[in-house]
Amino acid sequence: MTERVLEVEHLVTEFRLRSGPVRAVDDVSFHVDAGECVGLVGESGCGKSTTGLSIMRLLPQVGHIVGGRIVLGGRDLVGLSEEEMRRVRGREVAMVFQDPMTSLNPTMTIGRQVAEPLRIHERMPKEQARERALELLRLVGIPNPAERLDDYPHQLSGGLRQRVVIATALAAQPKLLIADEPTTALDVTIQAQILDLLDELRESLGMALVLITHDMGVIAGRTDRVMVMYAGKIVEGAPTVELFRHMRHPYAEALLESIPQLDQDADAPLYSIPGHPPDLSEPQVGCRFAPRCRYATQECSTTEPPVVEEEGNRFVACYHPVGESQGSRRHMVDQEQTLRWHAAATARRAALEGAPLLVEVEHLVKEFPIRRGILQRAKDSVKAVSDVSFAIRQGETFGLAGESGCGKSTIGRLVVALDRPTSGRIRLGGQELLRLGSAELRRRRRDVQLMFQDPYASLDPRMRVGSILREPLLVQGIGDRRAQWQAVARLLGEVGLSRKATGLYPHEFSGGQRQRIGLARALTLEPRLVVADEPVSALDVSIQSQILNLMKALQERHGLTYLVISHDLAVLRYLSDTIGVMYLGKLVEVGPAGRVYDAPAHPYTRGLIGSIPIPDPSRERSKRGGGIRGELPSPIHPPSGCRFRTRCPLAEPICAEQEPPMQVFGPGHAAACHFPLQTPTTDAPAPPGVVLGQPREPEPV
Repeated sequence: MTERVLEVEHLVTEFRLRSGPVRAVDDVSFHVDAGECVGLVGESGCGKSTTGLSIMRLLPQVGHIVGGRIVLGGRDLVGLSEEEMRRVRGREVAMVFQDPMTSLNPTMTIGRQVAEPLRIHERMPKEQARERALELLRLVGIPNPAERLDDYPHQLSGGLRQRVVIATALAAQPKLLIADEPTTALDVTIQAQILDLLDELRESLGMALVLITHDMGVIAGRTDRVMVMYAGKIVEGAPTVELFRHMRHPYAEALLESIPQLDQDADAPLYSIPGHPPDLSEPQVGCRFAPRCRYATQECSTTEPPVVEEEGNRFVACYHPVGESQGSRRHMVDQEQTLRWHAAATARRAALEGAPLLVEVEHLVKEFPIRRGILQRAKDSVKAVSDVSFAIRQGETFGLAGESGCGKSTIGRLVVALDRPTSGRIRLGGQELLRLGSAELRRRRRDVQLMFQDPYASLDPRMRVGSILREPLLVQGIGDRRAQWQAVARLLGEVGLSRKATGLYPHEFSGGQRQRIGLARALTLEPRLVVADEPVSALDVSIQSQILNLMKALQERHGLTYLVISHDLAVLRYLSDTIGVMYLGKLVEVGPAGRVYDAPAHPYTRGLIGSIPIPDPSRERSKRGGGIRGELPSPIHPPSGCRFRTRCPLAEPICAEQEPPMQVFGPGHAAACHFPLQTPTTDAPAPPGVVLGQPREPEPV
């Protein structure tokens, strides 16, 4: 029989706040066997991370386990003292947290941090611990590990930092590893590498793994069994393959439907779960998902559904498990709205055919000097953007894709004139922005606004929302006081918030509501162009679908043009008319969204698409070990010739000697590669603004 590593029985965890107790985990039970991966999936606030912290006994001071058992290796952890738990953590159970930068000590070298558990638990001598740390860095796939031992965390990329955290967690060879959103902050390419690494370590070491995530694609490809959590309770549990073959709980079904997928109908609205999770500080009556459930009846609101065991080692807590009748009723409900969206999308595409160019980017270059020495002289530079050209039509959504560090966000800042390019030109409506004076440029900023990735960091925490939205009108001198407040109320209504929001501060809103406020702030001056930099990357899939639907609806209502920057290619596939793919400062492919995804011409584009987690176990597991390998090269000294050649499976000597020319592969579709995946053509138009042939030396501004 398989060894049972962990057994959680009827776990109850509370946070004792001044306003009253909040039961974050309520009667949770599951087990994990040796070599098995069990996934905990659900929205933020459902209790996933609190469950993990309860197992580790790392709850904050206000957190308390008030019921249940946590049995690890035959011993109940709930009754252990803090001194006893310190001997358990690291040796028997370890945890990998979401943000590797905050998990690592910035004042300690990598070698010391990886060796620390060995010095504490194994009483290993310093030199021996350092040698073992070197072996662990090699085990988790860090290149040149001997050189990394004396580096500090800030000297490593996000992917390498996460590998260091995993190496530290594995140092004392624990029986159980808890991975709490271990790849949320990483690009899809690095995410695939980290997940492959966890799979390999689990299989080779026989380690049990609890994987906590909100990404159904990650769950599909990496877990053996799944526990779906909602409002502190497990509402469905099943083997992974069975769960995705036939989900029984409406919440699990709704989570899956909220995810934009590559084969998603881009002209139809995404399903979004209505409402919000319940306030767990209040008494809960009936099914907790009932207020948001499309199948709920009166019984659901009055009596909590029992957990029902089903065939195939699965269970569900629901009075109306998902079946064929509910599915057909669901599509009838959505059909009318879908037809309206299809009609609007058809009309918009027809209008785009003859639309004028709104944004023209020509031979854009941006380098950031690196200054050293007492005199702070520029010794080198970061090549953030290198000779990029493209154009965006009025009313179009242009998606800019690529890994972190490829120059996407820098282009966004250059387009909104927050940074000045080293060379090149940017035209907005035919007028060159870089030649405008400061006063005229301030007036032109009405036409282009920026929507930031982190809505909380981009909103002044000391200002009420009404004042935040009114501020641009005051600065630009638009309207009197009454007209300004009327505009604020109208904007809040357009993004789905009530007038009460004007008197509240940003911290009083959820992440999705704050992103709605950020979108309203961007629309205050009625811009022609909105640059959205990772607008949904920090949100749950259920909230993400609401924001994406809202962005499409507002584009239709106001005739907006979007430049959307994201590393999530599924999001860009749903939002965009045209996709541009960047790699290390270069635009390597651009074309109609459907064609770029269905028939990519550049190996990098194909690798990015292949790294996207798919919520289908058979398809996702067939990709293991594939995708783009290695780390992004340094933008200070990028590779010669084709910059992707160091990671490209098709690279030949010519790739190092000569930069590839931009060639056409279909109507509006171009890519720069010596060995493209498609056959070039000479009888199709190039994408607007893209310069074909060999890149030229840029001229200074």
